[in-house]
Amino acid sequence: MRRRVCVAVALAAMLAGGSRAGAAGKLPASAQQKPAMTEVKIDNFSFGPATTTVAVGTTVTWVNRDDIPHTVVSTDGVFKSKVMDTDEKFSFTFSKAGTYTYFCSIHPKMTGTVVVQ
Repeated sequence: MRRRVCVAVALAAMLAGGSRAGAAGKLPASAQQKPAMTEVKIDNFSFGPATTTVAVGTTVTWVNRDDIPHTVVSTDGVFKSKVMDTDEKFSFTFSKAGTYTYFCSIHPKMTGTVVVQ
């Protein structure tokens, strides 16, 4: 008899939304993950950090903090920014694991790498 009461109480609590997963089986908003984002600064003719390691699905944003224009171009053609003036940004979301090297097409000695795991 006690077992039926306990099961009935637990079932009622779940149906009323008392479980941690909620009635629809979804995680509460506090437990849901936000999209990952990271920033690479362009300054003094360099990308900083030069190598960035991120998870699949992360959006990387490059911000030009230099006082001259720069670009962000992947060596394998996966992404390419327009010419960015001071304080302009370019973002790309990495949906596949791999190593992505990039450079500034205006200043080809400027290079960087994004490692996606």
